[in-house]
Amino acid sequence: MTTNLIWILYRSDSDSAYKETLNCKKIIEGYGKKVLFSEISNETNNINQLFLKSEVLPEITIVLGGDGTVLRAARYLSPKNIPILSFNVGGNLGFLTHDRQILKQETFWEKVSNNRFNIQKRMMLEATVFREKNNNETTIKKSFFALNDFYLRSCTDEIAPTCSLALEIDGEAVDRYKGDGLIFSTPTGSTAYSMAAGGPIIHPSLDAITVSAICPMSLASRPIIVPPESQLVIKPIRGMKQKIKLCLDGSSGCLIEDEDTCLIKKSNHSTSIIILDENHSYYKTITQKLHWASSLNDPNKQ
Repeated sequence: MTTNLIWILYRSDSDSAYKETLNCKKIIEGYGKKVLFSEISNETNNINQLFLKSEVLPEITIVLGGDGTVLRAARYLSPKNIPILSFNVGGNLGFLTHDRQILKQETFWEKVSNNRFNIQKRMMLEATVFREKNNNETTIKKSFFALNDFYLRSCTDEIAPTCSLALEIDGEAVDRYKGDGLIFSTPTGSTAYSMAAGGPIIHPSLDAITVSAICPMSLASRPIIVPPESQLVIKPIRGMKQKIKLCLDGSSGCLIEDEDTCLIKKSNHSTSIIILDENHSYYKTITQKLHWASSLNDPNKQ
């Protein structure tokens, strides 16, 4: 480690996450480190305040919350290559987090201070929305980063809204989708919305982009996995009088209008995830989180 600064980000609507923040702060300061902490939520961007307060970047950032808290933190920390050490405090499933009980172990910070951990680099996606002008020129409307996924869905008050989207990959027309939308997922996000829509689970050590249709109105619309170098262009099919919204990692992005084009590709940034377990197994994680092979591990079912 090169500096003495540690950041702590905690889930804003969780009292337990705030209490654990104060406890972690006390432990870390006992090792001679400086600590800055802030809540994190979809509504506020307090992380920028930490950047303004800090003369140097932190060695690591401890994130206390669930996967959603980690995903929000990653969008701001990854461009600065700041590693994330996360614990499931006040969260739900926790694919990206460590067990909260580790925080109660007196030796857990000693392990971190001695660099006894692994860092996994997780691929991210970048989405850029372009606006087409009357003179056929395009301007950038907005850009976003995501660790899990981007998805485009209808954004109307209709009872059963559908959206129609055209997909091009590397300049070649691939398909026209009609249904509830499209998901563009990283391997990390393959156990999230993409999996719920019938997409495959992909080991996070791989780099690939999965395209999954959400409730497509065609049996031929199947998930497709493409190389990480692929350039995926999504356009609303004009004349359909539809409102489509781009979302990222479960958070709101922006509206995609008829004259807009969305480009999704692998980001130049990656998320650095700290793994404390030297013998960490991804397969063990998914069998535990998804309750696979439960009859094999439960002696009462033998």
